[in-house]
Amino acid sequence: MGIAASEFEDAYEDIEKDIEKISGVILTEPIRGLELREPIWVHLDTAVRDATTAMNDAHVGCVLVTESHRLVGILTERDILKKVVGQLDLNSPVAQIMTPNPETVGMDDGIAYALNKMHIGGYRHIPVLDRQGRPVGVVSMRDVVKFIVSLFPAAVLNVPPEPGLAARGLHGG
Repeated sequence: MGIAASEFEDAYEDIEKDIEKISGVILTEPIRGLELREPIWVHLDTAVRDATTAMNDAHVGCVLVTESHRLVGILTERDILKKVVGQLDLNSPVAQIMTPNPETVGMDDGIAYALNKMHIGGYRHIPVLDRQGRPVGVVSMRDVVKFIVSLFPAAVLNVPPEPGLAARGLHGG
């Protein structure tokens, strides 16, 4: 006994509809539709050690570097790994290792636009600015994945913890 052709076709059509829905929403939804966290800011003269502590305490992968409430750079985990470890004193100012003048997006820009910038630039984080040019958030890959999962939570959240093991009959039950 197996799945009848019509059942298979129905399931396939449902998957196609889900893909169309997700694609449409990602292409049309503005960044304000994401659940962005409040950004963590540091100043140009903040020690790398303090910026790293702020990132760890907030469980984020970057901090925004500001001067007079204006974005002047971004400091990411990748910057720290590439430019600090074994090369720089942790008491050095973030201005020495930050990425200056990072790419940014606005709250009304589309999620697809942010994803495009992130993909082309190889970024995992991109600052979000308000209409006055002040930083109001950071789009991370985690935010985008969380948004995509929210579009079809039952299908994703009901996947067994180790689906490959269940399919091979190797689960502990």
